Amino acid sequence: MMNTVVTLPTEQAPQAVEEFGRLERQIIVILDFGSQYSELIARRIRETQVYSEVLSYRTPAEQLRKLNPKGIILSGGPNSVYSNGAPHCDPEIWHLGIPILGVCYGMQLMVNQLGGEVAKADRGEYGKASLYIDDPTDLLTNVEDGTTMWMSHGDSVTQMPPGFEILAHTENTPCAAIAHHEQKLYGVQFHPEVVHSIGGLALIRNFVYHICECEPTWTTAAFVEEAIREIRAKVGDKRVLLALSGGVDSSTLAFLLHKAIGDQLTCVFIDQGFMRKYEPERLVKLFQEQFHIPVEYVNARDRFLNMMEGVTDPEEKRRRIGHEFIRTFEETSKRLGPFDYLAQGTLYPDVIESADTNVDPNTGERVAVKIKSHHNVGGLPKDLRFKLVEPLRKLFKDEVRKVGRSIGLPEEIVQRQPFPGPGLAIRILGEVTAERLNILRDADLIVRQEINQRGLYHEYWQAFAVLLPIRSVGVMGDQRTYAYPIVLRIVKSEDGMTADWARVPYDVLEVISNRIVNEVKGVNRVVFDITSKPPGTIEWE
Repeated sequence: MMNTVVTLPTEQAPQAVEEFGRLERQIIVILDFGSQYSELIARRIRETQVYSEVLSYRTPAEQLRKLNPKGIILSGGPNSVYSNGAPHCDPEIWHLGIPILGVCYGMQLMVNQLGGEVAKADRGEYGKASLYIDDPTDLLTNVEDGTTMWMSHGDSVTQMPPGFEILAHTENTPCAAIAHHEQKLYGVQFHPEVVHSIGGLALIRNFVYHICECEPTWTTAAFVEEAIREIRAKVGDKRVLLALSGGVDSSTLAFLLHKAIGDQLTCVFIDQGFMRKYEPERLVKLFQEQFHIPVEYVNARDRFLNMMEGVTDPEEKRRRIGHEFIRTFEETSKRLGPFDYLAQGTLYPDVIESADTNVDPNTGERVAVKIKSHHNVGGLPKDLRFKLVEPLRKLFKDEVRKVGRSIGLPEEIVQRQPFPGPGLAIRILGEVTAERLNILRDADLIVRQEINQRGLYHEYWQAFAVLLPIRSVGVMGDQRTYAYPIVLRIVKSEDGMTADWARVPYDVLEVISNRIVNEVKGVNRVVFDITSKPPGTIEWE
């Protein structure tokens, strides 16, 4: 059960009504003020089975009126509302008669624009805090008094706007939740969307169901039905070339496209040489013999490896791999084609993390920061000769799994851990060589074998090995060695947006380390990465 989230430029907002209004007119809009959690808010809304969109904070009130959302959520953000150039929404939104929930910065903006005051707090509040409820109705119905909420603010409300009252407080924050009940305006000084906020989902449900009066009508079945309609309408009688990788994303896309257009789909697997051990052979056999979906296998290992010679910059790796993928598909299309469309399993986190810095032309404010390019987003060349079909572009990984499962994708693939498009090329820091690829393949196989044998595979979001481009001294068989270190990266996560390192049992780490050092030639040291995301990323490049 789910709903999708759509990020649209302001000028395209009316189009969203036309495209999606056929399916569901219940919309919760999130106005993004630069928070890293804006999409997480949307994901939480989707968990209530209500449709949502993420729009820029600059969206005019008139366009919001045309969208006719059931509710509006103002996200958090890194700014202070009283600073020069701080992002402000159209003040007319307060007069739309639509329920509004301000989260952290969003609450402070609400207070600032409606006649209250916000100032730097004597004591900031970060991390977990106990929420003490003064008014348990409406927004805080069924939220336990004293529950833990996640704080992250250095400013606080010092004077309430006319008509507002306090709903809850914490030890350091007198106005932790506020409301103007008559106008259905609410604000919280914490982040209910993060997992650390114990009562957060209950609060969100109260806003969606009780205050906005939405009903849970946006489902996986509805998404599949609409996606198939849109694919058929867009593609018509043209042929589609699919970049198949074997992961849950591209496999779900293959099943969805095959269901929508049948023989108009041609699946092509480009073996670029950066896959894990035995995976290319397994993939082709699985699709052709078990799923009965033909796959064109293209061996491009030497081509990609030669292209990576001397390249050490991770962004350059991604750009070259993305560029070469497209070029290889173009050549394949000439041989098998003609094709008009290229299908890609691009997901919403790919789009988020590949977004260039969004600069407000009026204030110069930076709203989003580019973290890294994904090969199927940032690596596309400017002279792309295909039109793109990306039905999964607005979904998170867990939503893709639900879609895959609903259309018959086997659990073997549905539950497969995420694997980056550039493959092992970005798990080898520095230059990618044949020697380093072979070392990493063997080490990674051991990690997966030991995790699988102990029934831990589904306990972790990702478990893999990384090869560092350095050597260290070791001793093996009374002889000095000078070999590579392997990093174990094993994390837990809900959607890949945030992650924490997994507390893997010591005996499992011991076996993995011993096997890698003894069985993988060229490695004499194994280390374990205990960095969360943020500040690190899950992948090392």
